[in-house]
Amino acid sequence: MKPFADLSRFINPRNVAVVGASARESSQGRRLYDNLVLHSSVPGEVYAVNPAYQEIGGRPCWPSISALPEAEIDVALIMINATLVLDALRQCAARGIPFAVVMTSGFSEAGEEGQRLEREIAQLCESTGLHVYGPNCPGFVNVRDRLGMTFSPAFKDDLNAGSIGLATQGGGLGRNLLQGLSFGQGVGLWFSAGNEVDLEIPDFIAHMANDPKISVIALLMEGVKHGRRLTAALELARARNKPVVVLKVGRSEAGVRAAQSHTASVAGTAAVNSAVFRQFGAIEVDDLDQLLAASRLLTRITPKSGNGLCIYTFSGGTAALAADIAGAAGLPMAVFAPETKAALCKLLPDFASMDNPVDTTADILRNPEASAACLRAICADPQVGTVLFPIPMDYGSITDGMAQAIATVAAETDTLIVPVWMSRRLGGGFQLLETAGLLPFLSLSDAIAALSKAIPWKLPAHESAAAPQQMAAAAGKGCMLSEAAAKSLLREAGLPIPEGVVAASAAQAAQEAERLGFPVVMKVVSAQIAHKTEAGGVKLGIASASAARDAYAAIHESVARHRPDATIDGILVERMLPPGGREVLVGVHSDAAFGLVLTFGLGGIFVETIRDVAHRMIPLSRHDARALLGEIRYAEVLDGVRGQAPADLTALEDLILRVSDFAWSHRDALQEMELNPVWVGAEGQGAMPLDALIGLRPGADPALGQRQP
Repeated sequence: MKPFADLSRFINPRNVAVVGASARESSQGRRLYDNLVLHSSVPGEVYAVNPAYQEIGGRPCWPSISALPEAEIDVALIMINATLVLDALRQCAARGIPFAVVMTSGFSEAGEEGQRLEREIAQLCESTGLHVYGPNCPGFVNVRDRLGMTFSPAFKDDLNAGSIGLATQGGGLGRNLLQGLSFGQGVGLWFSAGNEVDLEIPDFIAHMANDPKISVIALLMEGVKHGRRLTAALELARARNKPVVVLKVGRSEAGVRAAQSHTASVAGTAAVNSAVFRQFGAIEVDDLDQLLAASRLLTRITPKSGNGLCIYTFSGGTAALAADIAGAAGLPMAVFAPETKAALCKLLPDFASMDNPVDTTADILRNPEASAACLRAICADPQVGTVLFPIPMDYGSITDGMAQAIATVAAETDTLIVPVWMSRRLGGGFQLLETAGLLPFLSLSDAIAALSKAIPWKLPAHESAAAPQQMAAAAGKGCMLSEAAAKSLLREAGLPIPEGVVAASAAQAAQEAERLGFPVVMKVVSAQIAHKTEAGGVKLGIASASAARDAYAAIHESVARHRPDATIDGILVERMLPPGGREVLVGVHSDAAFGLVLTFGLGGIFVETIRDVAHRMIPLSRHDARALLGEIRYAEVLDGVRGQAPADLTALEDLILRVSDFAWSHRDALQEMELNPVWVGAEGQGAMPLDALIGLRPGADPALGQRQP
């Protein structure tokens, strides 16, 4: 895996060259040049490069990068025709310029010729050590140090700095986020990666994870180019205690097509993306508003924030509505200490609600001081970590005073106060909250959705079930192993596999069934038949030698009728496990972005109907295996229902880890794998795959699966 780039000279360059600087007013080349010369704080020189001019804006202009005066140039910004970019980059490498930002479009997003140019740029980077940012991007903005390596006319106006690090694969939406953080904690660094021919989103995450001035990392992603680099960067952010919030565009089929055409990236599947984000601690959100809100909230939360939620308002209906939405989201409601209730009783009229949710009634609107005092008392309660303060209407100067009370108390306490301005009339109170950096929400649902995602609640909160997804089929013409060959491999790898033998005749089947002990199961062995039940290739509960002989003949007859093209290698005779076990699925498939991914869910014949599965990227840890068991919607089936004993979850975790280890050790050859059903007994009885399917990649050595059982 390619190491993360050291971006120190890129983030804070001393000298910058602008290739394609222009004297034409309002041109992109002129805006780029002016953003650096007029609106940025560049400590050294900004060199204009364009053979069409000798000077721009009264400053000298050079004909080429090679012609620049002797100086240590950190970054070259390139805004020229795509056909000229490669030569300019070669000049950068020859001059020893470590970084180049290519803003020009017309590369992989434009067709085969653009893709060829990108491949040549990537080869140049690999052979010379030059790092290229882009192409097809709006540039980079270091807001906190006032450095705009961008052609955007909005750069000079969007300079509210803060501790949020932003990396996006789209310029317009990135600017939307920047402008949404115009008050309070804003953006410190904004990377807009474009086509990511060399520098990628993972490089930016890794830099921000190590940047002491960045406290939260926000990502807007359309595609995942190198999944393992991404997860390594997410793991680094987690190790540095830098929360990562991600909005992944391309979750629908239409969204995937749009993302691929815009960034030429592999969008991946929604369920796998979400599972990997969850596995590596990233907070996934559903839209831009949530990305903005969750990122801002994460800059304000304290260790106390997750203690419990208090809903505080002056409208009974609003209090009830907020409590309903919070309850549906599973947010834990705080229980007031006696001192808090006593304080509220002194401040509020008798007919107010002193419990959580708090309804102060409209009586308090006449007394902003009392409103602030109530809010202080609630914030002082150790069980209250977050206060949701809905304001359902604009009452002019009255709600202005209430907004001032919120801003005053918020500045005094380590309890998070989250205002919700529910009226479409955005009066003075709203503006006061906005400029105080509290970023008022406009709807209760949005506020509670953001709170549920951003805050690590200390009491159990509802976690949405993993999105179901059918396991991917093997691509190309890879080799599919028979069940017997697959089980032989797994047995050698240390997985518990039922004892069994492949019989070549009815007499041998009867003999082996007697040796194993009745009852037995008999199944056709054929690499061409993945779903044996549909072809009549499975017989269960065989309790005698004569029944085994009859089953042997019946399986051959049925399979020949359903799949006359299939090659039958024999009939597998296996000892049946006792009734009463739960059936689950453990599968592996190769995801285009993240490589091998393990899927777990309820198994048997209802896999495709129920579609109750969860995912983890391989290799898994013990923590990952345990978390998988709880993420499926019907996890309670494993805990025991209607008098059943709990399933042997420890054995199931062990099996999942063995599957992960097996898949990882064969990662260059394995395309897909499915153990379904896996029999899971009661505690102490173990977990054992009853059926196994293994598919190898095209070109993989078939000898991997040609061992005899």
